[in-house]
Amino acid sequence: METRFRDTETWRAVDSFNHAPEAELRPLLAECLAVPRWVDAVVAGRPYPSLDALLAASSAAAQGLSDAEVLGAIAGHPRIGERQRTGGVSASWSRSEQSGVDSSQADRLAAANAAYEDRFGHIYLVCATGLSGAQMLDDLASRLHNPPETELRVVNEELAKIAALRLQKLIGS
Repeated sequence: METRFRDTETWRAVDSFNHAPEAELRPLLAECLAVPRWVDAVVAGRPYPSLDALLAASSAAAQGLSDAEVLGAIAGHPRIGERQRTGGVSASWSRSEQSGVDSSQADRLAAANAAYEDRFGHIYLVCATGLSGAQMLDDLASRLHNPPETELRVVNEELAKIAALRLQKLIGS
């Protein structure tokens, strides 16, 4: 019975998403992934028959972002271990997503972020949900060995994961 209730709630949430006014939906989607082409694709795909279909469309639209789109999308993200400077939904989501980072790791994260930025010219981005600060530091260290073009593809994959998680939060809210 509980599963059926959850399915009914999910159906209602997806139905609300499908019928939301486009002008209200676009800025919320941009909070999930700040790439206009992705927002356009997700909006254009409505109506979605299920949450899985919505997430599949999101994933497909987020694959193969251009370098400029990736760099534009990460511009609004805070560094791992730092608070987002702006308010709004994405700032709240970011705080929640980075909850595995504790203050004792601040200096190590700042140094690691600086090394990453020196190497690649942009912030380190990872889908931080469920990761500890130590896991993020390990991931960052391993990614420092990537060639720049490979690293941008890794960042693209991380953006797609973040977009999917935030889209689920949006549907649930």
